[in-house]
Amino acid sequence: LLCTPLMGTTVDQMLLEMRKAKDIGADLVEIRLDCLRTFNPGQVLNILIKQCPLPTLVTYRPVWEGGQYEGDENKRQDALRLAMELGAAYVDIELEVANDFNNSIAAKKPDGFKIIVSSHNFHNTPSLEGIGNLVARIQATGADIVKIATTALDITDCARIFQITVNSQIPMIGIVMGERGLISRILSPKFGGYLTFGALEAGAISAPGQPTAKDLVELYNFRLINPDTKVYGIIGKPVGHSKSPLLFNESWKSIGLNSVYVHLLVDDVEKFFATYSALDFFGFSCTIPHKEAALKCMAEIDPIAKKIGAINNIVKRPDGKFKAYNTDYIGAIAGIEDELRSPLAGKLFVVLGAG
Repeated sequence: LLCTPLMGTTVDQMLLEMRKAKDIGADLVEIRLDCLRTFNPGQVLNILIKQCPLPTLVTYRPVWEGGQYEGDENKRQDALRLAMELGAAYVDIELEVANDFNNSIAAKKPDGFKIIVSSHNFHNTPSLEGIGNLVARIQATGADIVKIATTALDITDCARIFQITVNSQIPMIGIVMGERGLISRILSPKFGGYLTFGALEAGAISAPGQPTAKDLVELYNFRLINPDTKVYGIIGKPVGHSKSPLLFNESWKSIGLNSVYVHLLVDDVEKFFATYSALDFFGFSCTIPHKEAALKCMAEIDPIAKKIGAINNIVKRPDGKFKAYNTDYIGAIAGIEDELRSPLAGKLFVVLGAG
């Protein structure tokens, strides 16, 4: 599912945002009550839940879990209980207070209503064992859906969340925050995630590294991603400016190829290949600063690429190992020859640069 957070500071803003979310193609909206400047629970919740054209997930995030609410805890939980009574499809409650909250509503839960119990780590991503223990603690509270949001210090942190999510016995939302965690949001449907969050617009994100709902749907073809989707991407640092995902995803969609091409912000290229070689990652473009360092991670290198000493194109062989090529030189030489209308062979030419 695709969920769009509503970050408006007034009820009217949120009503406008929920209609935009429906137009974009969201499946549900997250009503962030802690963003409202003024909040009368009975009146506001009745309007927002009853007038929303989509199912609602109600969150009232306190400051101690990364939100904006600083008031009385009992009043906060009362508002969430009221949201349930008024017809919200989901309520998000933090692990720290989940036991008491879930016990308080145990006999009152409407049919179809689900409790999301969440844990946010704004510092790092724990070990596989640490995440597994956290999932067990959340399950023990009586959660219907587990939500774990960690922070990416390296893109390989996403692999641990993927591994936990795909093997979870309970519906799970697994998110790795920050630019290095982007693939955890895009590839959520591939690894069995219950939902992912997409912002209404770039300036209205509810967590670090959150893409827009429009980019998820139109740039990354989010609706077409499933467990069998093959993953490709561009490795680089920086990498977010690259237009390659637009080129490849549009092309593959037009011919019905079940593949997705993503931005991959990689710090340590050897660590990246050691982590993701075994998963459904089938090929990469390679840009600065990794074109030389990636050579040592390859099982096979095309002879011309080896002579050049740099690679930009990597494909997975049938045996699961990677072979690398250099296609930069083809583009460079072809461009010059097209302009000259003759081959470069036998001509004297100069390369100008600053390095």
